[in-house]
Amino acid sequence: MSTSDTTSDWTNPLRDARDRRLPRIAGPSGLVIFGVTGDLSRKKLMPAVYDLANRGLLPPGFSLVGFARREWEDQDFAQVVHDAVREHSRTEFREEVWQQLAEGMRFIPGDFDDDTAFEQLREAVEELDASRGTGGNFAFYLSVPPKFFPKVVQQLKKHGLADAPEDGWRRAVIEKPFGHDLTSARELNAIVHEVFDPEQVFRIDHYLGKETVQNILALRFANSMYEPIWNRSYVDHVQITMAEDIGIGGRAGYYDGIGAARDVIQNHLLQLLALTAMEEPIAFDAESLLTEKLKVLKSVKLPEDLGEHTVRGQYAAGWQGGAKVRGYLEEEGIDPHSKTDTYAAIKLEVDNRRWAGVPFYLRAGKRLGRRVTEIAVVFQRAPHSPFDSTATEELGANAMVIRVQPDEGMTVRFGSKVPGTSMEIRDVSMDFAYGESFTESSPEAYERLILDVLLGDANLFPRHQEVEESWKILDPIEEYWDQHGTPAQYASGSWGPKEADEMLARDGRSWRRP
Repeated sequence: MSTSDTTSDWTNPLRDARDRRLPRIAGPSGLVIFGVTGDLSRKKLMPAVYDLANRGLLPPGFSLVGFARREWEDQDFAQVVHDAVREHSRTEFREEVWQQLAEGMRFIPGDFDDDTAFEQLREAVEELDASRGTGGNFAFYLSVPPKFFPKVVQQLKKHGLADAPEDGWRRAVIEKPFGHDLTSARELNAIVHEVFDPEQVFRIDHYLGKETVQNILALRFANSMYEPIWNRSYVDHVQITMAEDIGIGGRAGYYDGIGAARDVIQNHLLQLLALTAMEEPIAFDAESLLTEKLKVLKSVKLPEDLGEHTVRGQYAAGWQGGAKVRGYLEEEGIDPHSKTDTYAAIKLEVDNRRWAGVPFYLRAGKRLGRRVTEIAVVFQRAPHSPFDSTATEELGANAMVIRVQPDEGMTVRFGSKVPGTSMEIRDVSMDFAYGESFTESSPEAYERLILDVLLGDANLFPRHQEVEESWKILDPIEEYWDQHGTPAQYASGSWGPKEADEMLARDGRSWRRP
């Protein structure tokens, strides 16, 4: 019997997909980053690639190609990556890991309509296949403004870069925003899908890469203590908050005309709503998750009176972090008559059997009290209390709060007797923090997402159907705002305009102070 026969019959028992001792490691592959000189690339993508290499999750021949309008040589690019990694990486810097990675780095200077540059890119990809053994497997990461997406994907098609070799793959990674309304999202999807099949397109929503967001599914479906009360019979309402303590910084060109609702509610917050409200999927795979999330998004019902149940605001001058800060309309590059929202709060309902009548309040804003993203599931009060009213006057509603960032974890709030001779019941909290329960620190969202792209695992990426359904929810609100009034002003460092407090007060509720 020849040696080749025995080797072809042999399977490595450690390569069993069910074996959790070995992490999933990407096969031979490379990553091409368009817009490699931008902030996202410097602060997130390049450090994430290094951290993956440092954790042994990338193949030895992994290659990184940068494309941008700079007259750099390969070694200049390597130096830029080196500096970004030194400053922003999560794991310690190791020279041997760096050397291995640096050998596979290439840089292509040029504009997106420069045919010569794309020819050079094709040559670089072919050269890396030969010298690094990447097997023709490349992901193209479009870290560029959305207006350039069509040009880049068309150039990839024109120069034969989108066509996967036999037994290989090509994938496109797109950063938000995916359009600015339903029409533009559909146009963008049509252009991208002309070049790449829907399964080859990975839309990045970095919130879905966060450990805590994935943990929503683990909490609900791997335990038996939450799911029985996760419905209209026990839940009073749900609040999803994404607060930032910074202004727009130097992003006036991008942000003005987009605003908080388009920037984060349409994608991040509606994705969090879908994960919180969805039914149990039949399996933990991309198709099953898509099916259940789509059911939720299609069931979302807008309030009849958008004036009463939606609020938009703009931050005014105020004090934040001990410093005096400017209002939005005084920011550099902003039209003093701009109606762009830097704060948005909306009330939605999920019109299905599980959630009928339970309001979901979503809010997002800049220059708020502190940076925090959380989902608060607030439960109904006990139907009957044997205690007199003085015993329970300090008692609020039970709540389960999932903290997405910054201090990832979960808090359960419930009533407990205060020690002493009298019966007095007050709110207490039970806390779980990732940092205290696990020895390994959570990987950055981009580490998980880049690795998933290289593995071809689409679980954590919104598909084009979800993007379009989300725009269907937001578009009528944006149209209403365009035709009615101007954003309410709120002081920087506060928790938003008083109109948002009034919106909940009309329902007999109030916002949680995160």
